[in-house]
Amino acid sequence: MSRAPDLVILGNLIIDDVVAEDGSTRLGQPGGATLYCALGASLWGCAVGLVSRRGDDYPDATLAALATRGVDLAGVLALGRPGGRCWLRYRGGRRTIEPQAGRPGHLAISPAADEIPVHYLGARHFHVAPMPFIAQHSIVDRLARLSGDRISLDPHLPLREDTLDGWQRLLRQVDRFFIGHDEVQLAQLDPQWPRSFATAVGGRLQQVIVKRGSEGGLVYDVATDRVTPWRAARWPVVDPTGAGDSFAGGVLSGLLAGAPLVDALQRGLVSASFALADHGADGLLRATPAQAQARLAELTGAA
Repeated sequence: MSRAPDLVILGNLIIDDVVAEDGSTRLGQPGGATLYCALGASLWGCAVGLVSRRGDDYPDATLAALATRGVDLAGVLALGRPGGRCWLRYRGGRRTIEPQAGRPGHLAISPAADEIPVHYLGARHFHVAPMPFIAQHSIVDRLARLSGDRISLDPHLPLREDTLDGWQRLLRQVDRFFIGHDEVQLAQLDPQWPRSFATAVGGRLQQVIVKRGSEGGLVYDVATDRVTPWRAARWPVVDPTGAGDSFAGGVLSGLLAGAPLVDALQRGLVSASFALADHGADGLLRATPAQAQARLAELTGAA
């Protein structure tokens, strides 16, 4: 029987057509949160497994590069037709995602709970990447039956008044909640909202990790009732696509290695820096563990 990965990432493999702030385009880029998260984690030697549905048009070279990094692809199932493809448009510092016509819908390209390989169920941690709420709910329901601190989630459905009850019910079964600041669309939002939100959720939720892009972010830890902020690193930015997902992969790799939270956040910043430094996943695909360690030393030396 195959050995269980340390980290299993469940989500989408999608082709991105990117329209940058200056109007320039880069078409046909391999993408999807699972790609960036896996690259961000495996950069640190973390053993990663993917669960996804792959369209026939998703580049073989990208999957081969993941396999070269040691990423287990046993959970990547062939869709049997072209997969998801989206326009990513950046305007005024914000991003919109527009699924392309004639492509399978988001739910059709998202994995189901019963598609998780049996040997993956022994993994130390599972990260549920952005997918339709119904897909995330089904997967978390299955994984929550496993013992231990093992589930993190990044939403696709924003946190709003009309979705709040559903999120609170689901997140009672989750240990860590990664969320972008722009995904929090509550009318009444005070600076202490991660604390009040985590208190309202209860259950097994331990940490709320709020990503704020160029403004850094913060982690609220339930056990210590402490907020830990981080500052964004000041490396060059070419393309923000995938930065948040690669950050999550880096953070999880650090936590799984037993690193303190602050050190794990620094790993996340380094992983994200390689995503930001080039178009699409190109920077992460070229990055090496030695380069990551050198950049981490640079970051910690400047802190």
